[in-house]
Amino acid sequence: MLQKAEPPAAQRASAPAPSGRARSRRRWRSRLARALPLVLIATAITVVGAVLRINDPAPLGQLRNMVFDEYQRFHPNTFDPGSPVRIVAIDDASLARLGQWPWPRNVLAEMVDRLRQMGAAAIGFDIILAEPDRMSPEAVAELIPQGPNRNALLESLEGAPRNDMVLASSLIAAPSVLGVALDRTPDEPRPEEPGLADAAFAASKAGFAFAGDNPSAFLPAYGSATPPLAVLSQAAEGLGALNWIPDRDRIVRTVPLIFQLGDGGFLPSLASETLRVAQGASTIVIRASNASGQSAWGEESGVNAVRIGELETATTASGAVQLHFAPTPVGRQIPAWWVMDGVVEPEEIAGRIILIGATAPGLFDIQATPLEEAVPGVEIHAQVIDHIVFGTGLERPDWAQGLEFVVFVALVVLFAAAAALLSPLTNIAFGLVTLAAVGGASYYFFIARSLLVDPSFPVLFGAISLLATTSFVAVREGSERRWVRSAFGRYISSDLVEDLASNPHRLTLGGEIKPMTILFTDIRGFTGISEGMDAQSLTAFINAFLTPLTNVILDHRGTVDKYMGDAIMAFWNAPLDDADHAAHAAEAALSMMAALERFNNDHEGIYRPVSIGIGLNTGDCCVGNLGSSQRFDYSVIGDDVNVASRLEGETKNYGVPILVGPSTAEAIQRAGYDTVALDEVRVKGKEIAIETFALVGGPNHRTPSTVTAAKAPLAEVIAAYRAGDPATMRTALEGLEQAGASELAKVVTLYRERLALLAKASPKDGASKT
Repeated sequence: MLQKAEPPAAQRASAPAPSGRARSRRRWRSRLARALPLVLIATAITVVGAVLRINDPAPLGQLRNMVFDEYQRFHPNTFDPGSPVRIVAIDDASLARLGQWPWPRNVLAEMVDRLRQMGAAAIGFDIILAEPDRMSPEAVAELIPQGPNRNALLESLEGAPRNDMVLASSLIAAPSVLGVALDRTPDEPRPEEPGLADAAFAASKAGFAFAGDNPSAFLPAYGSATPPLAVLSQAAEGLGALNWIPDRDRIVRTVPLIFQLGDGGFLPSLASETLRVAQGASTIVIRASNASGQSAWGEESGVNAVRIGELETATTASGAVQLHFAPTPVGRQIPAWWVMDGVVEPEEIAGRIILIGATAPGLFDIQATPLEEAVPGVEIHAQVIDHIVFGTGLERPDWAQGLEFVVFVALVVLFAAAAALLSPLTNIAFGLVTLAAVGGASYYFFIARSLLVDPSFPVLFGAISLLATTSFVAVREGSERRWVRSAFGRYISSDLVEDLASNPHRLTLGGEIKPMTILFTDIRGFTGISEGMDAQSLTAFINAFLTPLTNVILDHRGTVDKYMGDAIMAFWNAPLDDADHAAHAAEAALSMMAALERFNNDHEGIYRPVSIGIGLNTGDCCVGNLGSSQRFDYSVIGDDVNVASRLEGETKNYGVPILVGPSTAEAIQRAGYDTVALDEVRVKGKEIAIETFALVGGPNHRTPSTVTAAKAPLAEVIAAYRAGDPATMRTALEGLEQAGASELAKVVTLYRERLALLAKASPKDGASKT
């Protein structure tokens, strides 16, 4: 068998393929390295989001409120005609009929009497009656100049009840509640004003009981109050605070039910106190954390619920209710002049809670709600009562914040993982659907359970994670595409470059094992050709020679591995998959011979005629970025690479331009390529000989007829030689020579020499020859 010295190029390609375990470790390291930036991005977003969520700055609260406001606009509450609350409205029509505001207290007294007589369950004033009535007759008489007329008028008024006393008498007879205005915070000095020294004015009307932690630390606290006139305060059955605590945008969303006074007392809101009086209850129960049935694991987390008579409602930690507002209902309001003129339907009053308040815009008791920019304040009190009676309010459960945080973390991690697995566009689509699902789940909680679960925080940071990770991957892919174009643009066809740039995941960096077809080609007699050429001429020759052959390789989906002087190494089935890699390599080899013929014709008289040898072999090889961290090449290594190099060298011994290995021959024969078996060759480094074939034709390259005729006798020659039968081998050689295949002339000579050796080793055959 023949052997051939190992060329330097093949020596570089002879490193052993990495083991399966090593390849697996390398793949995992590669994946971890690519995922690490996404992990860092997700971690940073999670940390920032957690810090902001714990501190809950005002912008996050405003964003949360905006979302919940939109929910209310999409799905507002509805007014129930069976509501126990009616409003006696001090509207523009009533002001036109009864005179400008404030009305004399005797008019209010008459209104209270009429409402009591019609069976009102409670009468609450959304009005502050803090000063004596300036319309009382004695107050008017004081305005008359000194003289007999003034004295006469004062004498006639002696013994007549003052208007404030008239109203007090009416209040005593009716289930009435008056409004109190709280002002100034506890840390401000409290002025010594008449009526304020006795702080018992509030506590004496309603009793309070507590379950759980002391609620004082949670309730909104005020340092001073503006109560009604003392005579009226003592006459009324209840006193309630009129205060609102709007958010930073001046919108009322929650309404406190109980207030903490600076002196240690408590004061119910107007709605709470009116509801207490209507039920004839004496005590309001405040349930706070760690009460029976309320577990806070020892933490003082705030107020949980307030019980007024037989009615209990859940509250925020500060003892407020979160209202699910309904548009201001026209059917709730009863103009005050209707009551005074007796035209109101009795069933609109009997058994109901009546709130007396201003609805005329000019009286400036206007508030903003999530639904409307201008709502009479008295309407908000009415909706608070409806909230407690019907249980139609909103609740932000204790577990909401925990769920929101978990969803936030899950979205950040999910989008980081999706960015690593999906294309940027797919990830964006997936992210938008996921964020919409989170928002939809939050809205479902709102409309189905009246629960406020904030989607804005997890959606905001989920969107940041989606944008950051997707942008990073998009930038990285763009960089990889540029790298791919730069790295492969000079080695593979432009179509393959664009395909690979669009699908960089198909390029496994660091190496992978896959079946490949390897090509080596080299100029025959290069030393003789280069003699007499200077460096510049030799460079021009090499460039002119390599260019058409390289174009052929690229046109047939091949990848140029490297140039080694006048030699080319190329491979197929990487970096892009090519199921027909052997056939494409065979077509390229035959086309290279045609290109060489054109080169010789085009450069006749310029260069000496050039001939080349081509070796093709197919097998499993390791392909990838090979080298060091400072410098690497996209190349291929493996035992079958060595075989391809040896086959290229053997073309000189067999006098044929293209030799292929057995795996290549088997694959290309199925694709219609024509091969001729020549010999078994044991190449250097191989213990077992491999069968070699000459590639002589294909679908686009006609096989010479003489070669076709020589196939059968050549096969007989090889079989006889292997069988050690010189007689049969001689006969077959005669038939081979008669075929006249000049392309196989060196093969015929080779087997003639082997026949002589075989005959010498066989005495019987030698005797017969003599």
